[in-house]
Amino acid sequence: MTVTIGRRELLVALGGAAAWPLAAQAQQAAMPVIGFLSLSRDVYRLRAFRQGLKDAGFIEGENVAIEYRWADDQIDRLPALATELARRQVAVIATIGGVSPAFAAKAATTTIPIVFLAGEDPVKLGLVSSLARPGGNLTGINFLSNELAAKRLELLRELVAGAIRIAVLVDPVTANEATLRDAGAAARAMGLQIQVLTAGTIREIDGAFATLVNERADALFVGPGPFLIDRRVQLALLAVLHRVPAIYQDRLNTEAGGLMSYGGSLGDAWRQVGAYTGRILKGAKPADLPVVQSSKFELVINASTARMLGITVPDKLLVAADEVIE
Repeated sequence: MTVTIGRRELLVALGGAAAWPLAAQAQQAAMPVIGFLSLSRDVYRLRAFRQGLKDAGFIEGENVAIEYRWADDQIDRLPALATELARRQVAVIATIGGVSPAFAAKAATTTIPIVFLAGEDPVKLGLVSSLARPGGNLTGINFLSNELAAKRLELLRELVAGAIRIAVLVDPVTANEATLRDAGAAARAMGLQIQVLTAGTIREIDGAFATLVNERADALFVGPGPFLIDRRVQLALLAVLHRVPAIYQDRLNTEAGGLMSYGGSLGDAWRQVGAYTGRILKGAKPADLPVVQSSKFELVINASTARMLGITVPDKLLVAADEVIE
């Protein structure tokens, strides 16, 4: 059987076919776009951020797109990256890596919603008006990284009996007065002596270890910051090489061979940022979403590293630990 298609029918058919790409483009254009601004290229926890989005009903590539901007630990790049996202007119900007990305995004736009992950009090810093009613176009998660300095020192002293001289290593780019103030106050209350060392490059980390060895430090307190997480393998190797017990904020340091870490769960915090981002995509306003205080904390001990250092971990710490790495 032969079917004859007239010229008019053919034109209509071709016209419909030509419209298919246009329809696909329109559907793609309707997909909301998230701007993701991070100080450090921490891809390890993107899964947690995406899980938070998924919990809110959004899956990257299916019903939401994400524009990633990484500053690679260079704070001076943040303003330009934030401006790019603002000009892109993304639906919401999620900022990771402390307060610097949040402030860069805040300076770039007063209208696009911003969800931040901060390790300092966002009210004192002026990011939001209050925790309960942030106001403006920002809200987010307060990670409580600085407030735990005293607890880390207590754990370090409990693990390393007789430790008096404590070296405190911080990244000068992201270090803040609160970290040093809290660590100093806690050390004085415990009768500890601290020496602050700074390192923002690989060579400076080597130099810091040379200094703490020469000064005969009993233990090492590693401050917060993306750079000191990125250099976790170097830090763990040097600590074992020089037989220096160390405590960190992030479990990634302990998983890389560090002795012990205590701090809020960054993975859980990233998930919460994703969940808040999803709620805003659904129509919630940042001004009406209270800043969430991160409440999940993790004590992780690397028993293998303890044995290499000749340290016997007290049973009390082993029982209290969320995870013991063998």
